[in-house]
Amino acid sequence: MFFSLIIPVYNRPDEIEELLESLTKQSYKDQFEVVIIEDGSTLRCDTILPAFEGKLFISYYFKSNSGPGDSRNYGMKKAKGDYFIVLDSDCIIPEGYLKNVSESLIANYVDCFGGPDAALDSFSDIQKAINFTMTSFLTTGGIRGKSEKIEKFQPRSFNMGISKKAFEASGGFGNIHPGEDPDLSIRLWKLGYETRLFPDCYVYHKRRIDWDKFYKQVNKFGKARPILDKWHPEYKKVTFLFPSLFILGFGFSVLLLFFTIISPLYLYVFYFILIFIISAIKNKSLKIGFYSVVAVFIQFYGYGTGYITSFIKIHLLSKQPEQAFPELFFKK
Repeated sequence: MFFSLIIPVYNRPDEIEELLESLTKQSYKDQFEVVIIEDGSTLRCDTILPAFEGKLFISYYFKSNSGPGDSRNYGMKKAKGDYFIVLDSDCIIPEGYLKNVSESLIANYVDCFGGPDAALDSFSDIQKAINFTMTSFLTTGGIRGKSEKIEKFQPRSFNMGISKKAFEASGGFGNIHPGEDPDLSIRLWKLGYETRLFPDCYVYHKRRIDWDKFYKQVNKFGKARPILDKWHPEYKKVTFLFPSLFILGFGFSVLLLFFTIISPLYLYVFYFILIFIISAIKNKSLKIGFYSVVAVFIQFYGYGTGYITSFIKIHLLSKQPEQAFPELFFKK
């Protein structure tokens, strides 16, 4: 099969350069296409492309800004391949990635797959802490992973593949963001297509964000989930409630201190100490261990409060998602 790598980008030429450089080192020997979709950027990346002429087969398109989901769809419509691999611009691709994808598809073909993410040693301490938080079995990354079977995995759009046939049948990504990737997975299931996790097909996901941006990101994730539950009620899971329950429980534990009831808060202290220890050991850094505690709290608070707000507006007040949260929808 012929792979087309679909990469939307918005004002981040430095990221594209780093990603393309990693693609020149792939151990995969067959030709593949790199489709770059410039989503209305004012800081364009086409100036860095000549440096990769003769090294990579690149197709570049500039379009007006309409969001990552629509840009991915645009790229897949233009792509020459029969199997699309969707990547974020802030990813760095290990040299064995495409070879692993190809071998995994040959061994166990599926029309849509997802892969995990990892951190490089060169990442900043905050990036490593956020990566730990987004992937650890102790956080919502673990909750998400354990609640999904390998053969029923919901791929995330920073690292996913979809066949041309499945893309054309589904129409690709919707215009909600974030949340466009689980929405696509569920619609594919309803059409009879399968999804699967390919554990060995990981990418290095840089996530160039600070604490404020991380909070805004996870808060949007929380807001998107009740909308997806409204659209696809048969795929609701109790695990989606955990961050909200965690935050409510934490607040209740603090209130109990006024009545000299301390024991519930000890559970939270123990949990955060566990986060600190495991992250510090994994990353070999006490500083990253501390940052991971901060990142976990931001993750649970941002997602949990976003979920509660969205649940009230969407499920209790029956507001239309586009009216309740216009910031989650791009106008085409």
